[in-house]
Amino acid sequence: MSFKNLKDIVPKEILPGYQVRFIHTERMTFAYWDVKANSPLPEHAHEHEQVANVLKGEYELTVNGETRRLKPGDVAVIPSNVPHSGVAITDCKLMDVFAPVREDYLGTNE
Repeated sequence: MSFKNLKDIVPKEILPGYQVRFIHTERMTFAYWDVKANSPLPEHAHEHEQVANVLKGEYELTVNGETRRLKPGDVAVIPSNVPHSGVAITDCKLMDVFAPVREDYLGTNE
């Protein structure tokens, strides 16, 4: 078991306007995002299942062609290999959970 504080993890800019802090477990990756208003996330897909949570602000998310404007408390479940994209409507705080671990992000922030 380990304990972490997000304040102790130096954020990294993965895309313009997207700063992230990662926590990796044996089977999952948690991504804590600070996103600037109007920052786009290009359409992409990955093998990982993803659960996207809006903690603060408004974020427009498109999953497999369906677009929703998400607010705090809204959650989107994105299956493996499904195309998705988004854009921050306001400054946002988001939290994503990926399974299995995002090996492409291992070593980032830790």
